[in-house]
Amino acid sequence: MNGSKDDILIFGGGLSGLAAGSVLTKAGRPVKVFERDADVGGLSKTIEKDGFRFDLGGHRFFTRDEKIDRFVRELMGSELITVQRSSKILLQGKYFDYPLKPLNAMFGLGIMTTAGIMADYLQETAKGLIRKKEARSLEDWVVCKFGRKMFDIYFKEYSEKVWGIDCSRISAAWVAQRIKGLSLAKAVKNAFFRVSGRELATLTDCFLYPTFGIGRLSDRLKEEIEKTNDVFTDTDVIKVHHDGFRVESVSVRYHDRVKRLPAAGCISTIPITKLVTLLDPAPPRRILQVASMLKFRDLVVAAIMVDRERVTDQTWIYIPEKKIPFGRIHEPTNWSPAMAPPGKSIVVAEYFSFQGDAVWNRSDDELTRLTVDNLCRLGFIARSEVLGGMIVRVPKAYPLFEVGYREYADELHDYIGQFTNLMAAGRGGMFRYYNMDVALRSGMEAAGSIIGKHRPATVEPSELVLANT
Repeated sequence: MNGSKDDILIFGGGLSGLAAGSVLTKAGRPVKVFERDADVGGLSKTIEKDGFRFDLGGHRFFTRDEKIDRFVRELMGSELITVQRSSKILLQGKYFDYPLKPLNAMFGLGIMTTAGIMADYLQETAKGLIRKKEARSLEDWVVCKFGRKMFDIYFKEYSEKVWGIDCSRISAAWVAQRIKGLSLAKAVKNAFFRVSGRELATLTDCFLYPTFGIGRLSDRLKEEIEKTNDVFTDTDVIKVHHDGFRVESVSVRYHDRVKRLPAAGCISTIPITKLVTLLDPAPPRRILQVASMLKFRDLVVAAIMVDRERVTDQTWIYIPEKKIPFGRIHEPTNWSPAMAPPGKSIVVAEYFSFQGDAVWNRSDDELTRLTVDNLCRLGFIARSEVLGGMIVRVPKAYPLFEVGYREYADELHDYIGQFTNLMAAGRGGMFRYYNMDVALRSGMEAAGSIIGKHRPATVEPSELVLANT
């Protein structure tokens, strides 16, 4: 590994870092991308075992940004297929459409419960007209938008299952972004008049997907970069050496050796909380304290291979009840038939976790048995159909948006913003919940600012979908 003083160094080989590297490569700039894992992609990665393929949670591509749409279509070509989205909520042994359809809720929950939801919603709406109350938490925001009864039935248990903290501690700023523009009234209107819902990304009915899994998007970006530049995997950034607010060089651990490389500029897509700890000289104590206040939620993915052509007909199935340990399942062959051998299928369950907790520390065999037991208990599969399983642990999968997180994140952004040749991008780099299109755009804009086309900017999500979709 040799360096040049003209090199642009990119920390992290997820979608944002790879998109930045691809844009810079096409512009003729020398680039080196460093990825700590053995493969690129980050959370947008496809795992393959014995002819079965699965993503780390299932990731759809949808955007209203014409530039990003064109970029992905040109990159992927004929590999892209269009998938119809159909998702359900499995609650109290019954299936409910997601997004909400009032007639489905009427027959599923019963007329009295549905009437109670509507009455409660109207009551909360009336309260809001009389006295405006600032929504600080997810609980505040959902009760205002959907009513207390709907919050208690669906949002509370599932949200606490996903994030591992009480809803009163989850920031309203996050949920307002994730369900932008949607209320119970608009969901009802969408159920009867489909035209209005098409304006809301939350209600999107179809999406694009690569035939052989979402990881192909990362693979193709890597291929484009490697036409003239380098992507190094199993390579960890360990120090960012700077003079004042200008990065001069970066130390990386590569093949058990440490190399110090000069840098003309840097784009960091690794968690910003880690980035500030790598700075040499170290940042002020206050910055390190702020970084320690921001947390991440981790993910454990359990893939169960089955001797059956199809298990479900859904894109996702959400499972709010805490008595079932995983929060969501999907069947990759419903996204693309190429995700399993002919006549077989695969069911992927997501466990939302914290590193070191009981789920994270279970052995792979224990987690496989736990997943199979619950899939059988729910009636999805029979034990005799199970061909095998695979467990993947994903640290720092999602920024944890506790009340007050935005102020801490902004303080870190302001500090990093003082550097003349270092910028943050992507979900971890910006401590934002970016969907795939926004992650790509974030990296592309960072690259564009280096090329000189426009100034760097904080990118806010353009596609906002409830509950980690």
